[in-house]
Amino acid sequence: MVDDTSDLVALRQRIDQVDQRLLELISERARCAQDVAAVKAKSGDPAYYRPEREAQVLRSVMARNQGPLSDEEVARLFREIMSACLALEEPVRVAFLGPEGTFTQEAALKHFGHSALSQPLAAIDEVFREVQAGAASYGVVPIENSTEGVV
Repeated sequence: MVDDTSDLVALRQRIDQVDQRLLELISERARCAQDVAAVKAKSGDPAYYRPEREAQVLRSVMARNQGPLSDEEVARLFREIMSACLALEEPVRVAFLGPEGTFTQEAALKHFGHSALSQPLAAIDEVFREVQAGAASYGVVPIENSTEGVV
């Protein structure tokens, strides 16, 4: 029993060390994102969110993943890190067909991460108006298809 306890203590210490390294690396990534924002601002590039870049990063991370976490889980973690880093530049504003707790909110969170500023709206046309007016950068609305119904 004593051996099990000492093994557990050693493993927890190792986890604590890994957590510290993860924190340092996440902070370094956030500082790099701030540097990217500064370069974009200096060059006059107004686009702070590049979905194609995010997709490229996620594909690369999943391709290099060796487990034990699934590709989907690793992508979810990285999406949240990217969302938090992007929020340092300027949070993505997302309008969705509300109320809160709907599948459209779930889809918005899954795609843009929890650091995005999300706004529930009562009607689909309101979502489109918010995006068109620039009050939201993106909108999430339900669609219906012939095989799955409302998605």
